[in-house]
Amino acid sequence: MESLSVMDSPSDFAPNPRSILVVDDNSNLREALAAVLDNAGYEVFQASDGNAAISEMRHRPVALLITDLVMPEKEGFETMRQFIKEFPRMPMIAISGMPEYLPVARALGAAAVLEKPIAYADLLLAVRNLIG
Repeated sequence: MESLSVMDSPSDFAPNPRSILVVDDNSNLREALAAVLDNAGYEVFQASDGNAAISEMRHRPVALLITDLVMPEKEGFETMRQFIKEFPRMPMIAISGMPEYLPVARALGAAAVLEKPIAYADLLLAVRNLIG
């Protein structure tokens, strides 16, 4: 077995193609989305804000980011910009209870946008379209 050198980082490795990071400050919604995705066979990780999401991604790369847009600390637009900078090929789904923010997220680079309350069928369809 080959050991990792000091120069290796988690971002050097391909993520599980069915792995997802769900970011939302509302723990009940975040856990519900994670449960739906987990039941559909995805490997799901969670973060409560953008700072935690960036840290998680640097530690454990995933194939898809699902992020709320309105959060304390690092909000969704800042989080998306940071992900685009550090992980430019990662698809992102933006979610928000404020529909006027969704076109901005799409323009920023979100591959899909979903308005809260989220229909789980729509969530699964968007995820399947992006990562299978």
